[in-house]
Amino acid sequence: MAVHDFTSQRLFVAVPLSEGARVACSPEQASYLRSVLRLADGDEILVFNGRDGEWRARLVAEGKRGASLEMLDLVRAQTGGPDLHYLFAPLKRARLDYMVQKATEMGVARLVPVLTRHTLAERVNLDRMRANAIEAAEQCGILRVPEIAEPIKLTRLLDGWDASRTLVFCDEAAEQASPIAALSACAPGPLAVLIGPEGGFSPDERAMIRAVPQAVALSLGPRIMRADTAAVAALALVNAVLGDWR
Repeated sequence: MAVHDFTSQRLFVAVPLSEGARVACSPEQASYLRSVLRLADGDEILVFNGRDGEWRARLVAEGKRGASLEMLDLVRAQTGGPDLHYLFAPLKRARLDYMVQKATEMGVARLVPVLTRHTLAERVNLDRMRANAIEAAEQCGILRVPEIAEPIKLTRLLDGWDASRTLVFCDEAAEQASPIAALSACAPGPLAVLIGPEGGFSPDERAMIRAVPQAVALSLGPRIMRADTAAVAALALVNAVLGDWR
């Protein structure tokens, strides 16, 4: 396992990073750095943007409340991760926050809210999802922040399915009881994990998913899990068998 610096504070910024670059902090970032973290002029912090690696930066205080960050040197080169999309029926607020954080920690590249017949929370706050993904990346030493996609109806998602991407969907009625065996039969390549709503997929939705040539039904064992628990279990299995845990 790679060893990272977990003692230093980290901050995500949405601008290009390079040696000598100076990044202006937003009022919220400046308040966080100066008032919450209590950093003073000249103190250092680690900075990343999800593209250019992780940088050691020096805080430059500007007036009473403002701040900017001067990039000093590259600490860690940018790393990728599995080409893994996580597709999920939206949950209510607190559990959706948890699921987004855990999916980010599991290394997903893209988060896609999927609207199904039994979806309980059809309105999705994408800004909140992104904020939770960024917070998880900051706290866990992750360099890649997943893309947050617009919500999409299940029928439209399946109609436009990429033939090169394996679709792993969690199904309590999967014929293969062993999730390891089911995943081991998949060819390596781009992946997506689909988890339905608390009420499960409707019969016609399940039939549509199974009709996708790249679809693989995945059993998560004899116990029924809540959707956020199923997310962690399914992503762990996929990473272990087909992802970057091997």
